[in-house]
Amino acid sequence: MTATSSEPAFDSQEFLQNLTHQPGVYRMYDANEVVIYVGKAKDLRKRIGSYFRAQVDSVKTKALVKQIAHMDVTVTNSEAEALILENTFIKKYRPRYNVLLRDDKSYPYILISDHKHPRIAFHRGTRREKGTYFGPFPSGLAVRESLRLLQKLFPVRQCDDSYYRARSRPCLQHQLKRCLAPCVGIPSEAEYQEQVKLATLFLNGKNQQVLNELVQQMEEASRSLAFEKAARIRDQIAALRAVQERNAVSGTQHELDVIGLYRESGFTCIHLLSVRHNAVQGSRSYFPKVPQHTSDAEIVESFLFQYYLNRQHGQRVPAEIVVPDCIEHPKQLMTQLRAALDGSVTVLAPKRGERVQYRALATKNAMNAVQSKLGTQSTMHTRLLALNKLLKRDDVVNRIECFDISHTMGEKTVASCVVFGPEGPIKSEYRRFNIEGIQGGDDYAAMAQAITRRYKHAIERENVPDVLLIDGGKGQLTQAEAYFQDWPNPPVLLGVAKGESRKPGLETLIFGFDRRTVQLSADDPGLHLIQHIRDEAHRFAITGHRQRRAKVRKTSTLEEIPAVGAKRRQNLLKYLGGLQQVKNATIEQLANVPGISRALAETIYYALRDE
Repeated sequence: MTATSSEPAFDSQEFLQNLTHQPGVYRMYDANEVVIYVGKAKDLRKRIGSYFRAQVDSVKTKALVKQIAHMDVTVTNSEAEALILENTFIKKYRPRYNVLLRDDKSYPYILISDHKHPRIAFHRGTRREKGTYFGPFPSGLAVRESLRLLQKLFPVRQCDDSYYRARSRPCLQHQLKRCLAPCVGIPSEAEYQEQVKLATLFLNGKNQQVLNELVQQMEEASRSLAFEKAARIRDQIAALRAVQERNAVSGTQHELDVIGLYRESGFTCIHLLSVRHNAVQGSRSYFPKVPQHTSDAEIVESFLFQYYLNRQHGQRVPAEIVVPDCIEHPKQLMTQLRAALDGSVTVLAPKRGERVQYRALATKNAMNAVQSKLGTQSTMHTRLLALNKLLKRDDVVNRIECFDISHTMGEKTVASCVVFGPEGPIKSEYRRFNIEGIQGGDDYAAMAQAITRRYKHAIERENVPDVLLIDGGKGQLTQAEAYFQDWPNPPVLLGVAKGESRKPGLETLIFGFDRRTVQLSADDPGLHLIQHIRDEAHRFAITGHRQRRAKVRKTSTLEEIPAVGAKRRQNLLKYLGGLQQVKNATIEQLANVPGISRALAETIYYALRDE
C-alpha cells in the first residue's frame, strides 16, 4: 500500500538525528520496497534534511516526500566517489524520480584520438572518430574536471584539429607547461608518445604503473646528469600524487563481495558490499544476534555460511569474498565454503591493494550503521530503563555526564565532559578542559580540577546531571566524592573501572560514597549505555589532547620515525614526490611504496599526524 498522507511515511526527524555528516549516496523507497529516488551528497545530513523542511517550493520534491516509506545510505570516502556510485545505482534501479538518459550514447566520454599526435578530448554521441574511448562518465562536468586534471599531469594537446594545423608558434598552454607543442615540432615523437601512453594508463586506472615509469625515467635522467628533465618529471610525480584521489567505489575487480565488521556498545554490524563489473552495485547492513564472548572471527564465519547457504534461488555466489583481517586462516574457510556450496569461490583477507580499499569502505559503512543504531530513541529508551533499574531510581534519568582524562606521559593533559539525554548525545554541551598547574601524569589531580571547573556554577545554571560517570577506578571516583560531599542533592556518582583484560563487558561499576560494586552481564542494556557514554568521553578527550599536543610540536621528520632508515626514506620521497606529499599521503598510498609494509605505513601515518 502506497503512503498517501501529506506527511512522510517514516520518522524523518529520528532518521536525520542519527545521520552522519559524511559524503555518500542515499536511496528512497516507497511502501512496496521500490527505489524511487537516488541522490548523492557531500554532507548526507544536510542534503537529506533539505527534503523535510517546512517550506519546500518544488512540486516534484513534495510529491517525492509523500511516497517515502524508508531510506538507506551508503557512506563514501569523498564526494567524487558518491558521484560515481550514484550513477551506478541510477543505472541499476532506474528510479522514476531521477532523470534517466535514454541510452549510453548520451553519456559523455574521454577520447584519445588516433592521430599522428593524438589529442585528448571530450566526446558525446555516436563514436565515429577513430581512437580510444574512456567512460561513460556520470556527467559532462565530471569529464571536464578529468580533462583539466589530465592537462596538469600529462602535457598532451587538447586543442581541435583546425587550431592544431594553424599553429606556427607554441600557444599559451605550452608556456604553462600543459602541452609539449607537437604542432610546431618541439618534442620528439618518442617523447610525445610516451606522455600519451602514460595518460592512457592513467585513464585505465593503472596509476601505480604510471608512477613506477615516471620514477624510472627520473632516475635515468639523474644518472645521465639531465637534471632539468629530472626536475620536470619530479614535479609531474608530485602533481600526480597531489591530485590522485583513490576511488573505493569503482576499480578493476569484476565480481566480489566485501565484508565489513564493526562492534560497539553491544551492537554488532556486518556490512556487505557487492562489487560487480568493476563497480559497487549495492550494499546492506546486517545486525546479527551475537552471544556473549563471541570472537570477531566466529561472527564473520557464521555470517558467511548462513548468508550464502540460504541465498535466494538464482542468486550467484561471487568469484571472490573479501573478509576482515580477523580471519586468521582464510584458506581453511575457503575450503569449507567450497565444500558447502559445491562450487568454486576464493576467500581473501588482503593486506594491501584495491580489495583493502573496498573492505575499508565496508567497515566504514558498518561503523556508520552502528552509530546510527546507538542514537535511535528506542534504543536509548530501553537502555535508560535498564540503567534506572540498576540505580533503583523512581525518576527517569534525564541527564548523564561523563569525564575522562587523556595525556601522553603526562604531556598536555586534557579532560573531557560529554553529555547524554533521553535522545542520545547532546554535543552542543560537550566541554574540554586544558589541565594546568599539576604534576604530569597525576590523573587524580586532573580529575579534581576538571570537576571543579565544570560544576562551579552548575546549580545556578540548573544543569546538574542526574548521573555522573567517572572513567576510572576508586582513585578518580574519590575526587568526585570530595567535591560533592557537601552538596544537598548530589548526582549519582558511578565509577567505571575496566576489567583485568580491559575487554568490553568486563567493567566493574563502583557506586560513589558507599563504594558498592556491581558487575553487569555483557549483554545488559544498561551496561551498553554506560560503555557508549564512556567511549564517547574517551574519543572526545583523546581528540582534544592530540590537537593540543600538535600545537607544541613544530617539526617532525622521517628520521625521527622508528624503522624508517635511509633507504626507506629515499623510497618514500621518491615515490610520493617530496616530504609534504609523504605527510599528506594515506595509509594505502604509503603501503604501496616499495619496502613499506602495512604496519609500518600505519606507524608513519600516525607519527606524522601526531606532530
